[in-house]
Amino acid sequence: MAAVAALQKELSDTGTQVLSCSIDSVFSHKIWDETELSKIVKGGIQYPMIWDVGGNIGRMYGVYNEKSGQNGRGVFIIDPDGNLQSIAVLADQMGRNFDEVLRQVRGLQHIRKTDERVPAGWEPGGQTLKPGPDLVGHVCDIWRPKK
Repeated sequence: MAAVAALQKELSDTGTQVLSCSIDSVFSHKIWDETELSKIVKGGIQYPMIWDVGGNIGRMYGVYNEKSGQNGRGVFIIDPDGNLQSIAVLADQMGRNFDEVLRQVRGLQHIRKTDERVPAGWEPGGQTLKPGPDLVGHVCDIWRPKK
């Protein structure tokens, strides 16, 4: 949560709306933000923290664990049309990489704007691929993996 808050300006600059979702109550979120998160990130969390009463949202996205009664760690990128564009679900013990989420958001926005493709390892401003018959058999002339 703090890692997302640390990237809030960059995410806001892309027009991205961040939401977090937990089965923990609004009161738990408030106390956690005031006693912990605000010490990590100045000003604390500046995006909505949703109370997923009963895990209904978690079930919709396939991250709710019936046995533990908890939502697992997931990141879901949804485009302006409401279409799910990216899903990352991690083990509860594994932290998420929000620099990668920001890279994906920027890549998906580039694709939406240009209809180009972003290859593996792409970074904003990097080489893209223009789909079409001229690309077939010529990707190797344009792009290669970094390693």
